[in-house]
Amino acid sequence: MRIDKYLWCTRYFKTRSIASNAVKKGHVKVNGNAVKPSRDVYPMDKIVVRKNQIDYQLTVLDVPESRVGAKLVDIYRKDTTPKEAFEHNELLQYAKKHYRKKGLGRPTKKDRRDLDDFLDESE
Repeated sequence: MRIDKYLWCTRYFKTRSIASNAVKKGHVKVNGNAVKPSRDVYPMDKIVVRKNQIDYQLTVLDVPESRVGAKLVDIYRKDTTPKEAFEHNELLQYAKKHYRKKGLGRPTKKDRRDLDDFLDESE
């Protein structure tokens, strides 16, 4: 089965065209090598999929006939993604929420209160 179809069948991508574009852009590697969407997948292949700033690591256990239900996905792949990848993503999201570039717009109400508290402490 083609790599783009496999990723679509195991529900890593919503549509096959999105999966194909991800493979073309180099977000998918099979056994450490960047591949084309037409590359066939065989059992025991190691796949790395970069999606949402997380490198998902998969091992192909079997090849499905067609798209499978969410409960049956574990029959066809083994997810070996380390937990540190998800923790790193949470830290990135947390940092993005509290980071605001200097000089972009007026201070928010929270920024103003923080400034007032800081100035009150220094006096």
